[in-house]
Amino acid sequence: MPFVILFCAILVLFVVALIITHRIMRANFGRGEYKSYPVADYFYDHYEDAYPRRNVSFYSGKNRLQGYIFGEENTKGLLVFAHGIHSGHESYIQEIVWMVDHGWRVFAYDATGSCTSEGKGTAGLIQSALDLHAALTYVESDETLKDLPVCLMGHSWGGYAVAAGLYFDHNVKASASIAGYSDSVEMMMSFVTDKMGKATVLLHPFAYFENRVLFGKYASLTAVDGINRANIPVMLIHGTGDELVRFDSTGIVAHKDEITNPNVVIYPMSDAGQDGHTSIFHNAKSVEEIARINSRLDELKQKYGEDIPTEERQRIYADADLDLVNLPNDKMLGDINAFFEKALAQ
Repeated sequence: MPFVILFCAILVLFVVALIITHRIMRANFGRGEYKSYPVADYFYDHYEDAYPRRNVSFYSGKNRLQGYIFGEENTKGLLVFAHGIHSGHESYIQEIVWMVDHGWRVFAYDATGSCTSEGKGTAGLIQSALDLHAALTYVESDETLKDLPVCLMGHSWGGYAVAAGLYFDHNVKASASIAGYSDSVEMMMSFVTDKMGKATVLLHPFAYFENRVLFGKYASLTAVDGINRANIPVMLIHGTGDELVRFDSTGIVAHKDEITNPNVVIYPMSDAGQDGHTSIFHNAKSVEEIARINSRLDELKQKYGEDIPTEERQRIYADADLDLVNLPNDKMLGDINAFFEKALAQ
């Protein structure tokens, strides 16, 4: 009898842990949509007259994804860009047009469950690598793209994609991963731990099980797996103060001792802006302007709490210099461009 009670108790705990893990993962992987930020970003409509794009589509699993080709007059190479989770390619339009200005044809796309692409949600942290695999498969079938040398660039979810996605057999010359994580379960558990405490370590095997159900044989695919298998030049760019994908734990750079690829360059950034993650793209002048606006918002929060009157907010937003806010990080992008050019010349 005691054995039966113990068995039933363990079974109940197992089922409860499985349900909790499933709910946590579903709650964090809803659809990604463009948002209205407190200090508004420029999106494609700000650039469309000077930077026409061609719309294409391709499938990743059962979902049709929307892709966009910029700079079709450029022949230096094709840069395939992978965006971060809960956003889309237009959230990185400054970086895209910068690369077009420097001679690249750019193929950007909205990943599964993101913005203009199909999908009830973003599925999970491994999905971005599978979407990149599908995007590169499309590139190889497109008569206007397939003969161009290919380089990859991605941020966060996309940073994982352009590293782990190297596991698949595509002819890629070089890759730049910005603020990418290496292990999807490790990353997910880190995020949950920040919210729920250290007891979430007990959910680790259940998170892996969830990945197995969703992604099958790719459930344990890591960025290090892709980097080592491809053995091509890879630049790992990461803010040392990144508050989301941490430099010393969940970032690909934290797994450098597992990397056997001799062509990897680590590019730490100690001046990556406020959060060290999305702010890594900000120009130094942008950081100053954003800090100025946020400081004024903080003053209003002290006065009104979270219920700041709309007219007060709008007054501050109207005063924001959007040209300054949206300046790209020329230094970082210039170093990525030079890294790619060197790889193409080899």
